[in-house]
Amino acid sequence: MTDADAIASAVLEEFSNLPAKRKPSVRDNGLHEWVPMAGIVAKGPNGLKCVALATGMRCLPASKLPQANGVAIHDWHAEILAIRAFNRFILEECRRLALQGDGASQSEFIYRRIIAQHENQGQQGTAEVWQGQPFAWREDVSLHMYCSEAPCGDASMELIMAAQDDASPWEVPSPTPGDLPTQAQAPTPASADGTPLPGRAYFSQLGIVRRKPSRGDAPPSLSKSCSDKLALKQVTSLLSSLTSALVSPANAYLSSVILPESQYSAAACSRCFSSSSADGGRMAPLLDTSVSAKLEGAGYAFREFRVETTKMEFAFSRRAILPPNNPSTDTTDMADVKDAKPKKLIASNLATSWALNGPHDGEGLVGGVLQGRKQFDLRGASLVSRRKMWTLARDVCSVMALDDDGEIKRVLGSTDLVWDEIKDGSSLLEGRRRAKQETKRVALKGWVRNTGGGSFKLE
Repeated sequence: MTDADAIASAVLEEFSNLPAKRKPSVRDNGLHEWVPMAGIVAKGPNGLKCVALATGMRCLPASKLPQANGVAIHDWHAEILAIRAFNRFILEECRRLALQGDGASQSEFIYRRIIAQHENQGQQGTAEVWQGQPFAWREDVSLHMYCSEAPCGDASMELIMAAQDDASPWEVPSPTPGDLPTQAQAPTPASADGTPLPGRAYFSQLGIVRRKPSRGDAPPSLSKSCSDKLALKQVTSLLSSLTSALVSPANAYLSSVILPESQYSAAACSRCFSSSSADGGRMAPLLDTSVSAKLEGAGYAFREFRVETTKMEFAFSRRAILPPNNPSTDTTDMADVKDAKPKKLIASNLATSWALNGPHDGEGLVGGVLQGRKQFDLRGASLVSRRKMWTLARDVCSVMALDDDGEIKRVLGSTDLVWDEIKDGSSLLEGRRRAKQETKRVALKGWVRNTGGGSFKLE
């Protein structure tokens, strides 16, 4: 078994252990639900271990972001939800170590940093920029992601084009008087320089930042594609803004992304994620000496991941439910098959989030909140919601002594600051903001921020 197969197998096996209520189903009308899945695997001295996984394929429209209030998740595409679950996993590990005190407990994934260790590394010329984070991901544990589908956006454009009878961009229908604007009818969101920010249309434009693809009648969204968000993670690491205030990003980068062979386009993945100028890699500008110096000065670096393939398929992918050349997909032959009915697919509304140190059954989400709850009800906040993640980060701060000047506790433990003030204004995250801005300036041009829903605070 190759490393890619082993990584895929670790994620697929963990998902298979979840109860049926966390998985797509066959509806009463005979429709077979399908869903993308992604998982993150840690590879270290103890072998491979899936630490987080998720399914999902939806995001909040821009009009609903102001109501999110830290409760509803903005983007629950599988790749992004898996990264959120991974951050929850890390913060839970931090809390466990903090509760048990220095030296009282060990983690095979993270360790407690102290200034003395950093200064010793500095004398050896190996230290990264010290930003006061009390924890770090272990150097001997690498991180890998398995995705059951090609990430939406630039990495999947060739696959989308190949699936069309006509690869021309879809025409935008004219609105009917009195109709509310939809994704198809609303003006295409534009970047700072006025260029369009398309979904899956405009096939001739490759290597550009895109928003999440959606149906033509869907309300507009500015949530960026998974391809773009994963490309940015090659600079910012897998850590979210909150987690990066407590954990050094130095070792928390993906080493590889594993895709099914059927979902891999070498040209698309090279263009989307690589720094190879020969292959048209859009991340090539990050290799410029001055750009690298700016990233390093901010405490970050460009860490390019490999894209590898596996023959393994997720049981709830479209291809597994309707295999190519399967007679059940060809209705012309149904008369020859007694009692046989052609399978029909429908996208599942259910998303699932799971972490190794979280609830054994994981969580089920619909509309960005816990299944069965109203969309913006505080009781519907998932463990990976902004509100619950901030609460956990504050818990970590409250139970440990920190080597910094108290800035981490002051900011993360605040009951006065709102979310946006922490993410966009706090000095704790200044380096992360600079790294993101530089990456968008030279490589991911045209990135438009998806703002709203950040005016809440913790009590």
